[in-house]
Amino acid sequence: MGLMGVLADEMLRLGGEVTGVIPRKLVEIEVAHHGCTNLHIVSSMHERKALMAKLSDAFLALPGGIGTLEELFEVFTWLQLGYHHKPVGILNVNGFYDLMLDFLKQLVGQGFIIQDQFDRLMVFNKPEDLTGLLEKM
Repeated sequence: MGLMGVLADEMLRLGGEVTGVIPRKLVEIEVAHHGCTNLHIVSSMHERKALMAKLSDAFLALPGGIGTLEELFEVFTWLQLGYHHKPVGILNVNGFYDLMLDFLKQLVGQGFIIQDQFDRLMVFNKPEDLTGLLEKM
């Protein structure tokens, strides 16, 4: 569904591999992408996030809703706490995340986030900007 589905379809069309991780409840309401190269069906959202974190080399949030934000902030927090040392970034297409970035800068200014931590959040404004990062992985 959404951008994840579009991205998965395009990756498969280009001959790439797609790994999906989805809770059984969502499979039951037919949200799963059954064309994935590997599809892991798990029991809960907590198990989904844990497995995605284990399988991932990096974390990149595309424009999305509350679930995207929740997952982004969780992996960003895990980076801060040292649970992983993988890149965390956002694809800020057409300034989609500008307001969120301004808010995070406000949190830095008020002492709730340290500047070094904020600086670890990678911001890409165009998909082409990701190429160098992805080629290093």
